[in-house]
Amino acid sequence: MAHPNAELITRFYQAFQRLDAETMAACYSPDVRFSDPVFPDLRGEEAADMWRMLASRAQQFSLTFDGVEADDRLGRGRWVATYLFSQTGRMVVNRIEARFRFEDGRITEHRDSFDVWRWARQALGAKGLLLGWLPAVQGKVRQQAARGLAAYRAGR
Repeated sequence: MAHPNAELITRFYQAFQRLDAETMAACYSPDVRFSDPVFPDLRGEEAADMWRMLASRAQQFSLTFDGVEADDRLGRGRWVATYLFSQTGRMVVNRIEARFRFEDGRITEHRDSFDVWRWARQALGAKGLLLGWLPAVQGKVRQQAARGLAAYRAGR
């Protein structure tokens, strides 16, 4: 029998497979902290809105996950998202390592890590291959993502 927090991670990713951002958000505590290489510091409803935005815009999306482990405080898992990056029309396969913290049956911290240069090579093509490793290019990706999230939140 899996630990309840492992079941929570599984519920989160099963909801993600269905693009059910509301169920994903319900797995988070109200003051959750989320970070990844593109969204380095989201908190609370901002993190939930990121999943809502991504789910609402997903095209040709699929997700697999494995390696889910958890105890009373910490958890981890691996997931692979495959999707069409709409800005360039290129398919992306992003492999992510996730780390979690829990409190009172909810996720209080969620940290995803992935290779931004690998992502940029797929999403941006030759430009990503040649320049995706540069901090300035990665910074522009973060800025564009932040603007997109702000616009999404303003329109809700």
